[in-house]
Amino acid sequence: MKIGILGSGSMGSGIAQVASTAGHEVLVSDTNSAALKLAQKNLLKILNRLAEKGNIDDATAKSIFGRVYFVDNMPAFAECGLVIEAIVEDLAIKKSVFEKLEAITPKDCILATNTSSLPVAAIAAACEQPERVLGIHFFNPAPLMKLVEIIPAIQTGPAVVERAKMLIESWDKLAVLAKDTPGFVVNRVARPFYGEALRILEEGIADVATIDWAMTELGGFRMGPFTLMDFIGNDVNYTVTETVFRAFYYDPRYKPAFTQKRLAEAGWLGRKSGHGFYNYAEGAQNPNPAKDKKLGKTIFYRILVMLINEAAEALYFNIASRNDIDLAMTKGVNYPKGLLRWADEIGIARCVKMMDALHMEYLEDRYRCSPLLRNMAREGKEFYG
Repeated sequence: MKIGILGSGSMGSGIAQVASTAGHEVLVSDTNSAALKLAQKNLLKILNRLAEKGNIDDATAKSIFGRVYFVDNMPAFAECGLVIEAIVEDLAIKKSVFEKLEAITPKDCILATNTSSLPVAAIAAACEQPERVLGIHFFNPAPLMKLVEIIPAIQTGPAVVERAKMLIESWDKLAVLAKDTPGFVVNRVARPFYGEALRILEEGIADVATIDWAMTELGGFRMGPFTLMDFIGNDVNYTVTETVFRAFYYDPRYKPAFTQKRLAEAGWLGRKSGHGFYNYAEGAQNPNPAKDKKLGKTIFYRILVMLINEAAEALYFNIASRNDIDLAMTKGVNYPKGLLRWADEIGIARCVKMMDALHMEYLEDRYRCSPLLRNMAREGKEFYG
């Protein structure tokens, strides 16, 4: 099967590398010829580096590169069995593109969007055959991240979903099914990791370094929330939060923080700009954490229970299955444990008690406990009983 990739940015190029490594002939298309040339150059550099490190041999590197063709026109997709769009997150542009793709590709070609936040149903509605459209959401960098979210629109045909899932799994990826709701699984469930850390900072409970220390040293997360926001980019992370907030009709659980908005407005985007929550300039002195274990545990459990509550809500509203939610968070954002399994370990009743304590303290709907957690605590149930 020939695979078409629309968009030659880091995500599009990464997906192309994955598909070619799996043995497919891949066509990467972009209207920007300079971007195409850069993508071709970068892919060759990445493959050569992998060969130098001994991850692959020279012959494999050459064959992977040789199966990827960089073209400046969409009609080249005329013989593709799957086309994945990985362009700007703009609904009007995506709808226009899918309308064109449908006219170019064979009737049985699957048309997929790599959107991380836009409604797949709205994109599919641009096509006369919306049943062949779905979301296939990779995580950056696509060659390294195992997780892929498969998001059927309400119009998507069941056979298309099954074909897409089987194909992605044949690329040595872990595919999870998610309902077409804002943020899908990962970008929805992960919001409290950033949002509650920012709230704790804004309340003056602890500084950036201490919150990061609590989550990494006591919680076992690979990166603290502020280190991760600086890594992602405060502009990108803020935009995702704002998009999810708006899409959920301004539910206070997803409310963005002014602190991050101001950093983005100031151009303090994180690592890519040299300054964010931390200063990345050579010789810069960043604050040391206050290694107070009592304070650290308070921070850790407050953020953790908010994450667990969000995962429980996702299960309650059938966004994804129990296993897929936990798989998404461990393989999509490298959490040390699945959140629902973690809930069992610390106790469902304890989670409810912590959520109720936060709600009583703040009297904000942000801290409402999931009905699923409350019912499970009442009945003495566990997620993995």
